Amino acid sequence: MWFAGPARLVPEAGRPAAQRLGLHLEPGMRVGLFGGSFNPAHEGHAHVAETALRRLELDKVVWLVSPQNPLKSAHETRPLAERLAGARLQARGGARGSGMIVSDAETRLCSQYTIDTLRVLRARYPGVKFVWIMGADSLATFHRWRGWTQIMREVPVAVISRPWIALKARTSPAARRFAFARKPASAAATLADATAPAWVYLTGPLNYASSTALRKRQAKG
Repeated sequence: MWFAGPARLVPEAGRPAAQRLGLHLEPGMRVGLFGGSFNPAHEGHAHVAETALRRLELDKVVWLVSPQNPLKSAHETRPLAERLAGARLQARGGARGSGMIVSDAETRLCSQYTIDTLRVLRARYPGVKFVWIMGADSLATFHRWRGWTQIMREVPVAVISRPWIALKARTSPAARRFAFARKPASAAATLADATAPAWVYLTGPLNYASSTALRKRQAKG
């Protein structure tokens, strides 16, 4: 019913650059994967990452800075180096810094789609317990992602509340399709150990920062 097309394999995953991802992950580690354009990165992103790190009891959160979101305009996307620098600035702030890694792994892998990235990382780091992290705004449009049902079956997913989107996210096609796999927020600390499909929706204090709002303010300035 909600179909965004089959996921493809990443033919470039064997290239030399793809062999050097710079992620030092060991079997048994509980690792959140937080993907996005980060265009630009802001405190709202940091809030999502920190909430996931704490409530899922993760060892690390990897910020996967996308080379280009296929659902967003390329001409509005800032250069990768600028977005990486902004993500690093947000990720290392406060006490959260030691648990955060900012990565250009998707660029190295030539991966444009999350499902491709997940499959490569799971094969590259066997024994690591991955969890996909997203804000509730992403859940609201998740059914537009390539291979979204496959993503839900690939790794557990944590959704962190964001302003003004709760109702739309909770009634989204993805939330309804996988309602049977939703776990209570009280089980968040065990999500990394769960077998996919499994997901949680975590509420709490909201951060109102937004990439869209920041871009508009900077354009006016």
